[in-house]
Amino acid sequence: MKVLALIDDANAVCCRYRIEAFEQAMGREDMSLEIVRFDKGILRRIGNLHKAKQADAVIVQRKLLPLWQTSLLRRWARRLIFDVDDAVFQRDSNSGKGFESRTRSVKFRAIVSKADAVIAGNDYLKQVTAALTAPGRVHFIPTCIDTQKYHPAVHQRVGSEARLIFIGQQTTLRLLDTAKEQLAAIAQQIPGMEFRQICDGSADFPGLRVVPRPWSMESEAAELADADIGVAWMPDDSWSLGKCGLKVLQYMAAGLPVVANPVGVHREMVIHGETGFIASTPQQWAEAVARLAADPQLRNKLGTAGRYLAEKRYGVKVWAAKFIEVLKRSPVNGTDNERQVEPYSSPGV
Repeated sequence: MKVLALIDDANAVCCRYRIEAFEQAMGREDMSLEIVRFDKGILRRIGNLHKAKQADAVIVQRKLLPLWQTSLLRRWARRLIFDVDDAVFQRDSNSGKGFESRTRSVKFRAIVSKADAVIAGNDYLKQVTAALTAPGRVHFIPTCIDTQKYHPAVHQRVGSEARLIFIGQQTTLRLLDTAKEQLAAIAQQIPGMEFRQICDGSADFPGLRVVPRPWSMESEAAELADADIGVAWMPDDSWSLGKCGLKVLQYMAAGLPVVANPVGVHREMVIHGETGFIASTPQQWAEAVARLAADPQLRNKLGTAGRYLAEKRYGVKVWAAKFIEVLKRSPVNGTDNERQVEPYSSPGV
């Protein structure tokens, strides 16, 4: 079976964790995967879409196409799957134009309604897409991670020597500006604490010692393992509801406790007091980070539990069969035998 994935170059990281992650499992099912990035220009774009004729299944990841291109793809694709892991039907949190976008909404509705299946990265996205097509065509598959590709951190540093870490793109790093009071409280509690930023940019926060670390696929796992506390922050808005928590998964895979605000998937991914801390106010953030910085054994306990959770609830092996099933099967008249997120149980560490 030939599978074609059409992706937007700017979102290649999503492809790595939501499609490429399952390539080995696909190979065991005699399925081949070809990944094609959308080109600019009408003729090149038509060439991208025309490749659908040679595939048994086509995945469009996140990209909202002009309506005529969606129609062409529907005509040429034997089986069309739309994978969505962001609230792409609206503008993002950094936009100065507001969230609502009629153009995005119309394009989103078109691809969802024409697809044989939609893969939604969280429950909110599943609900949104299920309202636009037969419910049985919508499948929840979270962003997945292979914990074996991450070495767990060794927790030894204490106090101001402990390292905060952030991983993400410039677009998400800019959103930390809405958490400047929380970060300032940390700096006041632990002056000079190191704040590493694995990113294609950096941002200063007074009182914290910012250390930029350029991102690379080869070094990201080692960079995470060389830190102590992962931080995750999302603005409390409608765009954030569509986020699927990749950075939290990476922190947990690296054995780092996570401090996050209670927005969107953070509420279900971070188990307060067991894999990290959910915190809202500046005081809560400062207290959570200070407690973790002072106690390497606690960081190790929570980090180990987080790694266990990432493997058992969000592991590639857990969801591979479901992913392959969606690629192969036909829609089922409004029903779906959905794999649910398994309830968390402590590993007892």
